[in-house]
Amino acid sequence: MARENTSRCATSQANRLHQYATFYVDHLYCGIEVLRVQEVLRPQQMTRVPLAPAMIEGLINLRGQIVTALDMRRRLRLPQRVSTELPMNLVVRVEDRAVSLLVDDIGDVVEVHSDTFEEPPQTLPAAQRSAMKGIHKLDGRLLVVLDTDRILQLDDIGQPPALHGLDEI
Repeated sequence: MARENTSRCATSQANRLHQYATFYVDHLYCGIEVLRVQEVLRPQQMTRVPLAPAMIEGLINLRGQIVTALDMRRRLRLPQRVSTELPMNLVVRVEDRAVSLLVDDIGDVVEVHSDTFEEPPQTLPAAQRSAMKGIHKLDGRLLVVLDTDRILQLDDIGQPPALHGLDEI
């Protein structure tokens, strides 16, 4: 009986469901753990930050809270969006603060099994691979799972770690 329970537990761990809030950045279909997402906002008015790294688009005022907005196209070293396309704000919680990830479009919340998960391919550019936890193979497409904490570590791609303190301006 004990072996049977252990076997069931191992099987349930291997087939664990994960929920991701999905979005698009250029041609990539991306996801972040749904529990990290605070809210999704339409395009917001932004205040530029002088001398900030290029990936920091600016600051937004979110009901009195100053939130750093990070351009995901620049973070992943993808082509810039056309100036007529306004980015959506995916506000995520990181430690005790909020950060807005600027993305092209918002998807849905999806549930995927852990058995579809794979490590990031070594063929991807370092700037993209460093921001990923891995990928899930879905029907007809790949879900790129991003690591929220690593996305904000700008120093791993040659930029100063300038996010610390910007939300205190």
